Amino acid sequence: MAASLRERQVEALRAMLQLQAGGQEPSWKVLVYDKTGQDILGPLLSVKELRDLGVTLYLQLHSDRDSIPDAPAVYFCLPTPENVQRLCQDLGNQLYGGYHYNFISPVSRPQLEDIATAALQAGCEHLVQRLFDQYTNFICLEDDMFCLAHQGSPPPDVSYYSLSRGEVTDTEMETMLSSITDSLFALCVTLGTVPIIRCPAGNAAEAVAERLERKLRDNLRDARNSLFSDGTATGRYSFHRPVLVLVDRSVDMATPLHHTWTYQALAHDVLKYQQNRVTVPAGAKEKVFELEQGDEFWTTHKGSPFPQVAEAIQEALEEIKGREEEIRQVKKDLGLGDDTDAALANLNLSDGTAKLTSAVSSLPQLLERKRLIDQHCSLATSVLDAIKQRRLDVFFELEEKLMAGQSLDRSLMEVLEDPENGVAEDKLRLFLIFFLSSPAVSEAELEQYSAALQAAGADLAPLTYLRRWRSFTQQSSKTLEVAGGQQGGTRAVNMFSSLISQSSNFVMAGVKNLVVKRHNLPVTRVVDEIMEQRQGGVGDSYRYLDPKILRNNDSSQTPRTKTPFSDALVFVVGGGNYIEHQNLQEYVKSRNVSLGVGVPPRRVVYGCTQLTNAHQFLAQLARLGGQK
Repeated sequence: MAASLRERQVEALRAMLQLQAGGQEPSWKVLVYDKTGQDILGPLLSVKELRDLGVTLYLQLHSDRDSIPDAPAVYFCLPTPENVQRLCQDLGNQLYGGYHYNFISPVSRPQLEDIATAALQAGCEHLVQRLFDQYTNFICLEDDMFCLAHQGSPPPDVSYYSLSRGEVTDTEMETMLSSITDSLFALCVTLGTVPIIRCPAGNAAEAVAERLERKLRDNLRDARNSLFSDGTATGRYSFHRPVLVLVDRSVDMATPLHHTWTYQALAHDVLKYQQNRVTVPAGAKEKVFELEQGDEFWTTHKGSPFPQVAEAIQEALEEIKGREEEIRQVKKDLGLGDDTDAALANLNLSDGTAKLTSAVSSLPQLLERKRLIDQHCSLATSVLDAIKQRRLDVFFELEEKLMAGQSLDRSLMEVLEDPENGVAEDKLRLFLIFFLSSPAVSEAELEQYSAALQAAGADLAPLTYLRRWRSFTQQSSKTLEVAGGQQGGTRAVNMFSSLISQSSNFVMAGVKNLVVKRHNLPVTRVVDEIMEQRQGGVGDSYRYLDPKILRNNDSSQTPRTKTPFSDALVFVVGGGNYIEHQNLQEYVKSRNVSLGVGVPPRRVVYGCTQLTNAHQFLAQLARLGGQK
C-alpha cells in the first residue's frame, strides 16, 4: 500500500527540518513559523518529534525573538508581503547563524530579490543556506482527510459564508478561488500525481476545477521544470491515476446540520474540537486532549456509534485491571515487595522471575494505554452529558427518519413545542432538515413552525437564507431528491445501561441505543457513481477534465476509459464535516469487502475548504440570512 497523504506530508516536513543538503547535520536548530505554518505542523508533529529532529526552540515569526547567532533557523511560512518584510528584518538584525527558508506556497521573484537585497545589505548572504517552495498549503488532519482552513485561520477566508455572500466582489472571489486552486495543486504535488478531474457545472466547484486543470497543464508543458516528473512521482499514485471529484456544498445542505451518533463526529459537534485537539470540561477548569495518530482505541472507534464506544471503554478498563492484577499476583507468588528491581537483582532467572521481568517490562505500555483509556473516559463522559442534557439521541433518530423519507412517531410540531427536548439550536437544526428534505412546505405551515421556533428562542435567519437559497437553486429538485432518497434509518433496541457495570463512569439510563443502518450520503453517492463509472446517474452531469490532454479543448473531453477508479480525492468547496468523511470511509470498507482477488482496493481521501460543525455552519447561514 502506498504512503498515505499524511505520511507524504510528514515526510516532506521531516526532510525540511533535517537540513541534510547542507552537509553535516547540526545538533539543534530554531524553527520559526507563521500562523499558517503552525496550523500545518500542529496535527502532524508533536513536541517530542520536533525535539527528535533537533528543534529545541520554536517561535512565531511575528513575535519578539532574541538573537541566537550560533544556531541555524528553519523558516516555515507563507510568502506574504508582511512575512517577507519580517524575514528581511531578521537578516538585518543578524538573528541566527544560518537561514533555511521553506515557503508553504511558491515565492515570487520580486520577493526573492527583496530577500537577496536584505542579505547583501546585512553582509550575511553566506548564511542563507537553502530556499525551497514546499507546496504544503493544506492542513492534513488524518491519513485520508485534509482541509484548507479552520475557524480562526489567516485570510483569505474560504468559508461557505465568504463564498456565498451576495456582496462579494469579483476581486474577493478571484482571491478565494485562486487560494483554493493553489492548495489543491499543492496536494497533487505532495501526492506526486495528476488526477482526472470531475465537477458539476455552474458553481464554485467548476471554477476551481477549471483553474486547477490549467495550472496542472501549464506545469506539465514545461518538462524541465515539471513537478510531476518520473523522479517525483513515486508510490502507488504514479501508476494508478486517481479521480479528483470536486463538489459544491449545495449538493447536500442537510448533512452539515445533522445531529450525529458516531464518536468523532459527536465530539466535534458538542465540544471544542480543532486541529485534532479536543477541550473537555473538568470542573472549573478545562482539559485539552491530543487525539493522537498512535492511539489505537481512537483509530479503531472514532467512527463507531457512541453506545459501542461506551462498551469498548468499559471492556478496555476491565482488561487493564486484569493485567495489573496479574502483575500483583506474580509479585506475591515470588514474595517480592514494592522494590521489584532490587529483588530481581538478588534472584536467579527462574521461570517465575522471567515471567515477572516480562510483566514489569510491559508496564510502560500498560501505563500509556491506561492513560489513553482514562482520557477517553473523560471525553466520552463529556459527550454523554451533552447527549442527556440536549436529548441528542432523540434528534438524531428523528432526523435520520426525515432524511430517509420515513414517517415520524410524533408530529414535528409536538417536538418543537416540547420544552423537555433539547435547546433552541437543536430544534432549529431538526426543522431545517425537515425543510430541506420536504419537496414542498406551505406558507401556512412555515408560519406555524416559525412561531414555535421563535417561542423556543431560535434565530430564524438561517431559515430565511435557506428559503432564498432553495428558490434560486436551479437544481433544487435534484438536490432534494438525492438528499432525501437515502435508504437508511435507525432502530432503537433495548437500553444498554445493563451492559456496563455500575462501577463505570457511564450511566446510560434514559439514552436510546440506536443501531444505525448504513447508507450512502449524497456526496458518497456521487463518488460511488464516478469511481465505478456508472451511467445514468448524477455523475453523468459532471464535467470530465484531464490536464494531461495538453490541447486546450476541454469542452470536447470525454472519458477515455470505463475502468473503475481505485483512488479518489473528494473535495467539497464550501466546507465539510466528519459525518461525510466517515460515511466515505464506511463506503470504502464495504466496497473493498466485495472486491475480487487481484482487484486493487478502493481508497478515498476527503477534503474541504473549511471543516465546520453544525453550530459553526448554522452561524454562517444566519449571517447570510441576515443580509438584504
